[in-house]
Amino acid sequence: MKYKNIFGMEIEWDFKKIFLLSSLLIFPNVLALFHFQLFGLRIHFFQYLIFLAAFIFGPVGGILSGGIGSFYTAIALNNPYIAIGNMILGGFVGLFMKYKIGIMPSVLLAYAIQVPWLWVTDIYLAGMIMKYVNMIVIALLVSNIICGFMTKLTAKRIKSLFFDF
Repeated sequence: MKYKNIFGMEIEWDFKKIFLLSSLLIFPNVLALFHFQLFGLRIHFFQYLIFLAAFIFGPVGGILSGGIGSFYTAIALNNPYIAIGNMILGGFVGLFMKYKIGIMPSVLLAYAIQVPWLWVTDIYLAGMIMKYVNMIVIALLVSNIICGFMTKLTAKRIKSLFFDF
């Protein structure tokens, strides 16, 4: 009996694909440095690269990008749970997209799975106050919607630059 590969990346690797995956693992750390304020919320764009990794490389790509791409933020904020939360986000976005659910529904479903982890770890393990964590939850929802929409607009084109069909 052969098991179905639900998590693996069924890809024929070459230099372009390795470069793309490496970029999607490293550059979320750079994008995490930049944000803008919207109604008092800090909106980040690093999720865009996590969603791209999930779209192009599946659940494993999303998990790797979420974890490695959150390394700087986790260290800077002394909160390792951030990386695990972003691994949850990227992995589930990739898993849902693998089953052709669509980019925006995948992003929103993965966010719904990530939020309990974020809320519990930030309040009970990182010792943050509930009001602040609730603001983070709202900011992440807005960021994820924006980044999901950006992924929807660009993912197929970016994938076509690196993959021969």
